Parts: sequence; structure tokens; C-alpha cells
Amino acid sequence: MPAPAPGQTDLSGYYAWTHTLEGVYYGPGSVSTALPKLLGDLGASKALVVTGKSLYTKTDVVKKVEGILREQNRYADTFYNIGEHTPIAGIRAGADLFKKSGADIIVSIGGGSPIDASKAIIYFVQQERGGEFPRQIAIPTTLSAAEYSIGAGYTDESGHKANVNSPYLAPAGIILDAELTLPTPERLWLSTGIRALDHAVESLYRPFVVPPVKVLCHAAIVDLFKYLPISKADPNDIHVRQKLQMAAWMSLWPARMEKYSAIGLSHALGHKLGATYSIPHGFTSCVTLAPTVRLKARIASEEDKQWLAGALYQLHQPTTGSLEGDVLRLSELIDGLVNDLGLKTTLDQYGVPQEDLPTVAERALGGKTDIYGEVVSLLQGVYSS
Repeated sequence: MPAPAPGQTDLSGYYAWTHTLEGVYYGPGSVSTALPKLLGDLGASKALVVTGKSLYTKTDVVKKVEGILREQNRYADTFYNIGEHTPIAGIRAGADLFKKSGADIIVSIGGGSPIDASKAIIYFVQQERGGEFPRQIAIPTTLSAAEYSIGAGYTDESGHKANVNSPYLAPAGIILDAELTLPTPERLWLSTGIRALDHAVESLYRPFVVPPVKVLCHAAIVDLFKYLPISKADPNDIHVRQKLQMAAWMSLWPARMEKYSAIGLSHALGHKLGATYSIPHGFTSCVTLAPTVRLKARIASEEDKQWLAGALYQLHQPTTGSLEGDVLRLSELIDGLVNDLGLKTTLDQYGVPQEDLPTVAERALGGKTDIYGEVVSLLQGVYSS
């Protein structure tokens, strides 16, 4: 089948690497050599480890990283009071420990919550002290890809999602060591893989994403469709897990944007649903991504539809004969992947009151009203099975 025509309105722009990133190390077992190298390159003397309670108490992953830091005489302390959706109380406690322990860098281990919490800790420490932002080395054990962004989401005292953003919050170093992902629970691993798919798909219509990065998103989509089912069938395949970590990297490629832009509607809905109703972000993507793409088949620009249809082409799927049909077919494939991975779920299963759906839509749209009714219908369509 012929490839879809390339977009015509994105032939000028700007790209740069994020302000802070010194490097990404990847490969099974790479943490042993990469962590000392990054600490040395960054001139760090004492590291505060930030992680989640389950990873700290139920696996040896954190102990392994602590051991490397102790060998380097660079261990300050470990903070693991980071809850799901990163409550503000945990951030404040982490900031206090960072200052009391004498740390000058954070080593985060885990999924999006500890990585985003570390960004928020860094932000609040800098706001209090002034001067340069402390640095972070991120060691992800899920596929959420939080390590590639400059923003951090957390839950405020009222239970709503809040954000801090700065180009200096992005991690200074990232270590993708698939061996450290082996203890990650299957549903967390696979659902964050759908979160990475959400990043890749929504970046195809996110403003200010340059064409070469969109091509990387196409590659990420292909690998996530290919390797997530294989990883489900054989969770101990290290090479497949490493491939998936690389796909998550491609799904949210580090970039310094001239203007910050929100990723997309699926993410906006996920943020509002996740923080308010305690739904993990991987599972919000399982609920919202396919119907969002289905909506895009009708409301997206011609160019955005072309990029979405290009994903169908990269997946070696035959064209339906129209851009709208191809985008609808991509939505069907996403829905099928979620189902095949055993991740199909609905909003009522998470206790979301049906009468709250208009409010969720309104908050996700941030005051926009042109597609309000369509977004309410989207949510109603995924409310129950």
C-alpha cells in the first residue's frame, strides 16, 4: 500500500536537546557502571535515593543502587514515602530530608511517581534556596517515560492535580537497565507500556513536535505493539524488556521546545481522572487513548490525520482508503492491544460517579468549549462495559 502523504505545514521549526540531560545509559546490568560515571560527570558528592515503598520493601532493586552509592561514598539517605499520584505531603517530606541529609543530587528509582516527585522536590528546594536547581539521575523501572519530561505532576491538598514546569527539572542522567525492571508487577509494566503508547500517539498531533521526533514516535508505536504481547507471554525476557524501555524513550524523546504544549486530550483526561479517583496513569491511558484517537478521526487537522494514518502504515496494516478510516482503524488496533494484554477496564470499575463525567471533561479541556459535548460522550462511552 502507498505511504500516506507527508504533512505540509510543519516544514520549519526548531529542535534542541533538553537543557539538563548529560546522557542516557542503557543495557542490561548498566547501572553498575553508569551510575558512578554520571555521578562523577555531574560532580555529585551525596545522593538522596527517592523511590516507592513497594519497590523499597519488596525487592532488592533499591538495595542494589544504595550499595553502588555506598561503594562510591556518595550515599546520603533513602526516601520512600512517595504515594501514587505523588501527594504534596510526600514532596514536602522529601524536600526536608534532602536538605537535612546534605544531599546535592537525587537518584530516583521506580515509575512516574518517584521520578515526578523528585522533580517537585528539586523545584521546591530551589524555590527556597535560590540559585541553581539540584540535579536528578533517573532509573526507571516502568515504561511511563516520566524521566524525559520537564514537568512534574503531583496531587495538592484538595486532591486535584497540580504541576510544576521548568527546563531545569528534567533529569540530568537516565539509566535504562532492564534487569532492574524484572520485579515490576506485570499489570504495572504492561499498563505503563500503554502509557508510553499514549505518549507516542499523542505526540503525533501535539503542537511544536518536530517531524524527526514524530518519526521516532512511529518507531515507538511499532515496537510497543510488537514487544508488549511478547513481554506478557515471557516476562523474564530481558532483551524484550530492554526493547520496551527503548520504545518508551522514543515515545517521549527529550526536547527543548520554543513553547511548552500539553501532550493531548487523552493525557489531560488521564490527569484529571487519575488524581481525583486514584486511577494509575497507565490504566487511564488504557481507558482514554483509543476513544481519543477515534474522536481525532473526526476533529483533527488534515496534517494530524496524516501522521496518525502514517502509524497504521508503519504497522503494516492495509489502508482503508481514507484518512478518517485509517485513523479509526488505528483506534481499533489500540483497543485490541489493550484487550489482548488483559488491561481492558472501564471508569465505573474505578468508582468514578457517572454524574462527575461532565466535570471531568470541563476540567480536562481547561475552559475550551468547542468539543465539550464530544468529550462528555467519549467518557460516557467508556464508563461501563
